[in-house]
Order: sequence, then structure tokens, then C-alpha cells
Amino acid sequence: MLIVTANWYVLTGGPSAGKTTTVNLLASRGYKTTIEHARHYLDTTAINGRTVEEVRSNQKEFQHGIARMHIDQERALDPRDTVFLDRALPDSIAYCRFLGIDPDSELLDAVKKATYKKVFLLDLLPLHADYARIEDSAAQLKIHSLLANAYEELNFQIVRVPVLPPEQRVDYILRNL
Repeated sequence: MLIVTANWYVLTGGPSAGKTTTVNLLASRGYKTTIEHARHYLDTTAINGRTVEEVRSNQKEFQHGIARMHIDQERALDPRDTVFLDRALPDSIAYCRFLGIDPDSELLDAVKKATYKKVFLLDLLPLHADYARIEDSAAQLKIHSLLANAYEELNFQIVRVPVLPPEQRVDYILRNL
């Protein structure tokens, strides 16, 4: 079976790396982008009456729900389209490792088939907590390291993106496609 490399670029990094800001700037420049699924999952469950605390109290359900969103998203995307992903399947592997949760078989199978042009690992910014982001600085660093490891183990080409003003970060990424 021939596996075609999707024309997708992943933006990843630990909490508060500036991924969503960068993705939003890419979208404002006309690029096709995706949403950040953890925040979307929390927002969706809030609509259904569950609090962030209730959702996060079952980390296995939370992480597997996010992974399913990633899987569904990547199945729905056209591999010929240039797309910037706000996180991707290997992020779910890294978060499962961080939380000591076994990834489910659907995620493990999907990761084996995943293809990306490049992975942009954004260097961390100062931690900014909000309703969806609860990690402390030690967790931020650990997650960042686990993300890098997950993509490296899967042999994806990683480009490290230094801390720069947001527009300059976007320019840096576009120069390194």
C-alpha cells in the first residue's frame, strides 16, 4: 500500500507555546487551519452542562475524547490541501504518557498511518493559566519534552520555532516550509 505524505504542517509545543495564536495568524493570512481540540472538547462538554473540573476529573475519558477528535479531523482532511494543524495525533500520545494513561488501540493505529510534511515545535512562552489550561511550569516543561519525543520517535521532521513576536513566528514558519 502506498502511503502519501499529507501536505499538513503540525504546530505543537507545551502549554503556553503560542500555538493557537500562531494558527489564528496563519488563518488570517488565508491558510487552512484546524482548531485546538482540548479546548473545543471542554467547550462542547460545557454546553452539555459539565464543568471543566468534572471533565478533567476523568483524564482517561478526556484524553481519549481529544484523540477521537484528532482522528476524525485527520480522516476528514484532504491530504492534498495545505493545512496547519493546531496539534496532531502524536500530541495525544504525549499527553497519555504525561498522565500515565494507555492510548487506546484506535489512536495507536491512526498514529501509525499519520503523515505530516513537517512539525513545528514552538519554544515555550511564559505560562498563562486559564479555564482550560491548568498545568504548572514543571508540567509545561515535561509535556513539551514528551511532545518532542513523540514526534522524534515517529521520525517526523521537526523544526524548532524560537520565541519571537507572533507575526515574526508566522514568518519564520512560512520560511521553513
